[in-house]
Parts: sequence; structure tokens; C-alpha cells
Amino acid sequence: MDWGSLAGLILGLVVIISGQWIDGSPLGSLLHPTAIIIVLGGTLSAVLLQNGLSNLIRGIRMLRRAFVPYSDFYPELTTTIQTWSTTARMEGFLKLDRHINTYPDPFIAKGLRLVVDGVELDKIRDILDIDINSYERNQRQAIKVWEAAGGYAPTMGILGAVMGLVNTMENLSDPHLIGPGIAMAFVSTIYGIGLANLVFLPIANKLKQHIQIEILKREMLADALLCIKQGEHPMLIKERMSSHWHQDRNYGS
Repeated sequence: MDWGSLAGLILGLVVIISGQWIDGSPLGSLLHPTAIIIVLGGTLSAVLLQNGLSNLIRGIRMLRRAFVPYSDFYPELTTTIQTWSTTARMEGFLKLDRHINTYPDPFIAKGLRLVVDGVELDKIRDILDIDINSYERNQRQAIKVWEAAGGYAPTMGILGAVMGLVNTMENLSDPHLIGPGIAMAFVSTIYGIGLANLVFLPIANKLKQHIQIEILKREMLADALLCIKQGEHPMLIKERMSSHWHQDRNYGS
């Protein structure tokens, strides 16, 4: 669990609730079922229309990754790559075959298989690049679900506000209905802006960072496999991995 991300979400909610409490307003005034239905229902409908059901489901499944710490794969990866390069250099490419079924990651299995099968260097590069680009494209398509939600939620909040004001104007003769209508108008705006800026957009950006790290890992693997195919020395490959890691990784972007 990434406690920092969870703490950020909780802190945002606490700040809003505390502000309401310090101002002396009842906390129950922030709970408005109609506003919730309009903002969440309208946002979901718009996101579904834009992205389709399959991308929506994939985006929702990715949510847990926003609360998972970044994977520090570098130490294990460099050790593994050194094992591969030493094996290939000392025993030949065919001996890498025993490593293929050791790793559940299909990208690793594919790369090792291409090396073992004696595929030409340029073709290995093309195949792995296509795999990386396809992975990035699919993942970013799922992340667009959260970006779209962050874009539509404030608009749905405004829609709820307009509906609340319309309801108020229609019932000016009844003072008892004026208050609820105005309340729905303002609470809908709070829901829309709050969900967009405290939940949807931060989740989208956090998921992008996870994808960047995974792409870096795959690019390092692809480069290492190409170096192994070329017969480069294990220490030289290690230096290349170090350069990738220290120059390309950027958790904050």
C-alpha cells in the first residue's frame, strides 16, 4: 500500500470537512443524494460514451495501482540480466532456453525466445519496440478513463447547479423549496470540482507515473537482450543499465 497516496486522498476530504465544520455549517449539508446522482451518474455516462465499456473496465481495474508503491525493480533486474549475459557468453544462446519459463512476464519470455531462436538483431529490436509501443498505447487508453472523468465531473457539477437553480426559480412561491434547490446547486458544484481535482485527475497522473516506470523497465530489458545478442561483456551491459536507470527514470513526471 502506498500510504502517501492514501494519506493525500484522506487529507483532501478532511480539509473540506474541517472547513465546513469551522465555518459553523452542519456537515450534513454536504450530503445531497440528488447532487451525487447527477455528478457521478453524468460523469460515468460521459466517460462510458467516450471510452467504451472495455476501456472503462480496464481503467477501473487499474485503480488499485494508484495506491501501490512504485516497483524498485532495478537491483533484481540487473542481477538477472547479468546472469543471462554470463550464461550466453560462457555457454551459448541456447542455454538461455532454461530461463524462459522462469519468468511469468510474457515480455521477458518473448525477448529470451527471440534470442534463443537466433532471430536477427534488427528483427528483435523491431518486435520488442512494437511490443513496448503497444503496451504503452493500451495502458494510456485505459488511463484516459480517469482523465475524462476529471474533465467531465466539473461540467456535471455545473449541470447540477443549473438544475438546482431552475428548481428554485420554479418554486419561488414556496419558501420551503427554495433552500433545497439552492443547496443542490452549490453542493453539485462542490462534488464536481472536488472529485475532479482531489480524486480523478490525481489518480490519472499517478497511473501515468506507474506506466512510465514499467516502460523504462521494458526498454532496459530490450536494450539488455540486444546487447546479449551482440555478445557484449556483462560489465558493459551493467553500465548501460545503470545509465538507463539514473538518466531516464523520473518518478515525479
